[in-house]
Amino acid sequence: MPEAIDADALTTRYFDDVTAHMRRILVEEKASLDAAATRLAEQVAADRLVHVYGPGGHSNLAAQEIFFRAGGLMHVSAILDEGTLLSNGALRSMAIERTPGYGKVVIADNRLGAGDLLLLTNAYGINAALIDAALEARSRGVFVIGVSSRAHAESTRAEHPARHPTRKNLHDVVDLAIDTKVPIGDALVEIPGMGERIAAVSTFANAFALNCLVIRTVAKLVERGVEPPVWRSGNAPGGDEANARFLARFRDRVRWL
Repeated sequence: MPEAIDADALTTRYFDDVTAHMRRILVEEKASLDAAATRLAEQVAADRLVHVYGPGGHSNLAAQEIFFRAGGLMHVSAILDEGTLLSNGALRSMAIERTPGYGKVVIADNRLGAGDLLLLTNAYGINAALIDAALEARSRGVFVIGVSSRAHAESTRAEHPARHPTRKNLHDVVDLAIDTKVPIGDALVEIPGMGERIAAVSTFANAFALNCLVIRTVAKLVERGVEPPVWRSGNAPGGDEANARFLARFRDRVRWL
């Protein structure tokens, strides 16, 4: 008979590891988050959009995390390009995120340019679509903030098929980088007698870093005497009415609203 496995202990360890991981981001990325929040606050105060794009299967979830979200800034405009969405096929998504030139097309299609700000979120910080998006955006005068794992990128071999032809990492090609500290392989939990780890951390890390960024941005705006429009859940009392006050202001500016 196989030895019994204490699943309760494993899930508790996972909880503890995820919590510790988020605390590392909170403490170690304080300066980067604050600098990024300053730039976001400047955009919102000037009534300019904050664009967010997560080229890569589950990295798209990060862009969706702070877009049209209860408690989120209405100035956030997610780029929800169909190419790498898992809803169109997981293998297709992976193939497209590895296609050189694709990210360049997405940035051009969304007409980003001088004075714009783009948050690029990706768990691992290496794929071709991601790097092309960063390079193209910066060439157009966009201020680019990268949210990805430095350790994962630097631990991935230069010859990995997901990499951009330049072999560059996201944190090397952006104006400002926020390190989500996702470990190589992403998964955290080891099961006795099993070779592969399970239970990923990157979605937690991306969502936590981005929500920390939103909190710091709103705090800076309120300190300036600016109360930014924030989404209220449409399922909460008065939600539709509260949001309706601002829809005309953003409807024609936010592409996926």
